[in-house]
Amino acid sequence: MLVPTIIMGVLALILVILGYTKGQNAHIAGFKTASKMMIEILPLLFFAFIIAGMVQVLLPRELLSNWVGMESGMKGILIGTLAGGLTPGGPYVSLPVVAGLLKSGAGAGTMVAFLTSWSLWAIGRLPMEFGILGWRFTLLRLACTFFFPPIAGLIAMKIAVFFKSPAGTLF
Repeated sequence: MLVPTIIMGVLALILVILGYTKGQNAHIAGFKTASKMMIEILPLLFFAFIIAGMVQVLLPRELLSNWVGMESGMKGILIGTLAGGLTPGGPYVSLPVVAGLLKSGAGAGTMVAFLTSWSLWAIGRLPMEFGILGWRFTLLRLACTFFFPPIAGLIAMKIAVFFKSPAGTLF
């Protein structure tokens, strides 16, 4: 996590300098906008990290391995697909949950299926999509993306074998 943190810090510093040189207190406006976003998102992050941490300590490794681990095969991929599509919230919720599950023994294929269905299906987003785009277009989009999460999970399951560490995990 050190390298991404350094990259984000350098990028933020460059943008603050650009905002300052632009004048008109653009850097101050940027900090105000960032503060508002942080106040909105911080509680969500807090609870997402609690969920991720609790998943790691409460769910037995054997249970995870059986249901969503590398050994779970297609069953795990389908569970990940369904769970991802039903998971509410943005990346601030889903990514920490996936990280916690991976560290607890979930399979890469299952988690790729989870994230793919979370981003493509997003059941919580459907009412807005129906309202704005109409039910025909929404159903067309869902029909076109329906098979992608399990396919992505199967591909990831096959590719993950090449990236495993000696300990047998991706991390």
